[in-house]
Amino acid sequence: MSSTSKKIYFLSDFHLGAPDAASSLIREKRICRFLDSIKADASTIFIVGDLFDFWFEYSTVVPKGYVRILGKLAELTDNGIAIHFFVGNHDMWMKNYFQSELNIPVYFKPKTFVFNNRKFLIGHGDGLGPGDKGYKMMKKVFRYPPCQWLFGILPPYFGIGLANYFSRKSRAKTGAVDEVFLGEENEWLIIYSKEVLQKENFDYFVFGHRHLPIDLELTSKSRYINLGEWIKHNSYAVFDGENLTLQYYKEV
Repeated sequence: MSSTSKKIYFLSDFHLGAPDAASSLIREKRICRFLDSIKADASTIFIVGDLFDFWFEYSTVVPKGYVRILGKLAELTDNGIAIHFFVGNHDMWMKNYFQSELNIPVYFKPKTFVFNNRKFLIGHGDGLGPGDKGYKMMKKVFRYPPCQWLFGILPPYFGIGLANYFSRKSRAKTGAVDEVFLGEENEWLIIYSKEVLQKENFDYFVFGHRHLPIDLELTSKSRYINLGEWIKHNSYAVFDGENLTLQYYKEV
């Protein structure tokens, strides 16, 4: 890939469905307009988790709504643009819907990619680094197949209602923290990235989850990028073959 070839885009944390249907629809349409704006020069798009505020793949039921974003993703992959999806903490109960219907591979943990001799470690970021032991335990429970089966036998009306309640509680608890940079010594994903660098070099660490756009030089040869979110910031990153830059979508 050269600097004049097509680009690779990274975006995350749409949280479609939150805080209500009307606000979510406005955001969904904006994201679709952004995807339209990049489809001419995008070779690959990474969606790095929490596309939905809640998602559970029942055997025969698809959660109501999101037809615009799902249709847009299908349109992009049908036209040869590769899309990769990383499961986030709000949409961790993915199975095979994206793979079979949209031709989008789904990843449940960070994964290494190499583009134009630049090495990327990409993941949503939840549960990485020190601390947050309560969430790490909860994640193990949620990812445990018998627990998923038990949730799946609940009628969608009750299951989705319960999940939306806990999603709202989670946002209320973390909303203010998500808006403040805690410093290199306190940002768990930065600590995690530095620990990884002790064992293996990466040019770029790209994560979501944090909701705050961050572009930090870890060493002279390695950078940490947090993608922010699309509720307030409309932030994303783009790799042009030479450089990865954090940018913001602003409609004219």
